Formats: sequence, C-alpha cells, structure tokens
Amino acid sequence: MPAGDDATASRPRAATLRDVALLAGVSVATASKALNGRDNVHPDTRRRVVEAAERISFTPNSLAQAILAGSTGTVGLLTNDLEGRFSLPILMGAEDAFGAGQMSVFLCDARDDAIREQYHLKALLGRRVDGLIVVGSNTDPRPTLGTLPVPVVYAYAPSTDPQDCSIVPDNVHAGTLAVEHLLATGRRRIAHVSGDVRYAAARDRAAGAKAALAAAGLELVGGQVRYGSWSEEWGRAATHTVLDHEPGVDAILCGSDQIARGALDVLRERGIDVPGAVSVMGFDNWEVMISGTRPPLTSVDMNFETLGRRAAQHLVDAIGGSPAHGVETMPCRVVVRGSTARGA
Repeated sequence: MPAGDDATASRPRAATLRDVALLAGVSVATASKALNGRDNVHPDTRRRVVEAAERISFTPNSLAQAILAGSTGTVGLLTNDLEGRFSLPILMGAEDAFGAGQMSVFLCDARDDAIREQYHLKALLGRRVDGLIVVGSNTDPRPTLGTLPVPVVYAYAPSTDPQDCSIVPDNVHAGTLAVEHLLATGRRRIAHVSGDVRYAAARDRAAGAKAALAAAGLELVGGQVRYGSWSEEWGRAATHTVLDHEPGVDAILCGSDQIARGALDVLRERGIDVPGAVSVMGFDNWEVMISGTRPPLTSVDMNFETLGRRAAQHLVDAIGGSPAHGVETMPCRVVVRGSTARGA
C-alpha cells in the first residue's frame, strides 16, 4: 500500500450527524433538530443528543446549516484603502462587534479601482455573504453601489445616496478638539498646516479648528490654512515657511500625523524646543507614523475601531430587517503625548 494511503488510513474519520444519532438512540432528523435548537424536541432528547455530540467531538457543518437557514454567517469588507490605514482598525472593530467565531469577514482591497471593486463585489456576492461593509480611502462621498441583494453599510467614506447607511468620523469636531487642547495648554499663535484642499477631511478639520479659534477671539497665524499634500516632505517645507514668516508661532496643528512628523523634524533641526517653544499636533493617531517620533506626538484619534463596531452593528440590524439610513458621525478624541505636554 502506498505511503499516502497509509496516512489516509491512519487519519481518524470525522464524526457525522449519523454517528451522533446512533449514539443518542434517535433518528438523524431528530438529532439535527436537537442540535439546531428546534422547539419540537423533548428536553431530555435534546440533552441526550448534545451529550452524544460532545462525547464524539461532533462539529456540525456550520456553512451548510447557515445556507439552510438562509444565512452563511459571513460578511464582506470591501476597502479602497491601499495602506490598510483605515480598513484594518475598522475591520478589527467590526470583528469585535460580530463576536469571535460568530461571523467571518472576507477582506477585499479594490485599490481605488472601480473595475476591481466590481470584480470583488461579484466574488463576495458569489460567496453568498450576508452583507457588506464598504470602506473608502478618504472621507469624500463615494458613489453608491446601488440596489444589491444584501444590506450594505458605508464606513469612513459616505455614500452619495442618503437612503444608504453611512458611518463617518466627525472631522469638524476633531479640528475643534485639537485647537481646544492647544488653547488649554496656553497656546495662542497657532498655525495650521494641512493636506490636499480637495479632500473633505482637510477642509472639515480646518473648519473645526477655525471655529474653535474664533470662539476664543483668535485666528490662525497668517490668517489662512497652509494646504499642500499628505506627506512628511510637505510638513517639512511648510514648517520652514511658517517659522521664517510667522515669528512667535507657538503651535503647529498638522492635518495628519505624516505632516506632523515632517514638522517635528524641522523643529528638531533648528534646535526649537517641543513643546517648550512650539507645540505640534497631528490627526489620525496612526501607529505607523507616531512610533519613533521625538517627542511622542499628540494626535486626534479618529476612533476607527469604534467606527467599525458601529458599522457592524448597523449591518447586523440591517440583516435582521431593521436597516438604518443617512449619515452618522462618530466622535473623535485627543490622545495627549509629549509634543504638547511635558511628561505626557
């Protein structure tokens, strides 16, 4: 007998429902009803079947059960976030909300490609997922996927259709929180260096920041937001400009953690104490960017895991027949570190 056949012969056979029924002394149909929680099974019979299943380590075919019940216990997470910056924490939050082992999540990256997105969408629907969470690469509204055979919840980037359910971070309030923190630490001459003005996140954060300054009777140093790109290079270039043209600036609020890293580099190169002379803040609380900053960077956390949990909760509700509609904004929080507060 070939070696492969020996290995096959020695492998223990998986227990079947028929084995459970035989051990419990009931029919296969009764065993199935007992294990699936049907009402028309006597409690003693159910107990006997469950004990038999445990004794022989019977694992039911959950996918087959789910299909029979009209559900596969799976959902799709379709992302356009190339770096996993938003989708991974959202995925972790969603999995927490679905419950360990209760729902499986298939992650597909469309890479901001509409054709690829349609390909992944067809593949996920082909796997008979119970619903979809669609994660955008930015907070700008994105086209709706339209009418699908399963519920859809949009996360981070809202759908253009108000009848869809969308969960997004409150970027306006994030900007307000950032300036309020800087004001609370005694800063008054605050510059704002942000990313691409075409992005809603940049404009919304700036709007919140300016509103908080106006409430305190102040305005941005230079009177305007310095928009550029979401990069460390832009953070360095803009910080040089701010320091050269705005004497007395005591805080630089950066539109992202990437920009903030560039700002910190320049301040360190120029021998300017942070936060003694100038405080620096970022947005996103992105661990990849924050790790290794000197001093540790204060940042506004967009609570992506909480956003993911909320999206999952809405999706479960929709699968259960109670869909939500419209755009829901999620609160953010300031994570204080050494770039704005000594000893933090």
